[in-house]
Amino acid sequence: MCLSSNQEVQAIPIRPHHGMCLAYFIGKGYSEGFSAHMEKMLGIFRQNVPVKLVVHTDEICSRCPNNEEHLCNSRDKVEAYDREVLKTCGLSEGQVLDFLKFAKLIQEKIIDASVRESICGDCQWNGICSCTQSRWES
Repeated sequence: MCLSSNQEVQAIPIRPHHGMCLAYFIGKGYSEGFSAHMEKMLGIFRQNVPVKLVVHTDEICSRCPNNEEHLCNSRDKVEAYDREVLKTCGLSEGQVLDFLKFAKLIQEKIIDASVRESICGDCQWNGICSCTQSRWES
């Protein structure tokens, strides 16, 4: 987490679709480095830090092998995921909110509403999400 000069916690940028990825993350990913970083970020987010919703590479993307010079090589696909998450949850790009509120919206508006697969069913990790319980489920 970054601290400003007045010691306020700065919002961590997060792609909206990563709220779904984190719900089902089981330690598998594109590489060992990516998976370890995802686990670390999950721990930070679970402390209910403020997040800023962004439709571009974020901190999770920083260790992804698909991140080429701060651009995802699947950017059209993942930007569509991000925009659909924003729309479905009634959120907007640039919005800042506490992570657990964001996770609750993902759970209620997407996972509980059974629309996750219509948003990201073509993702290579869909098999994990389809067979795993969301960690955001109460």
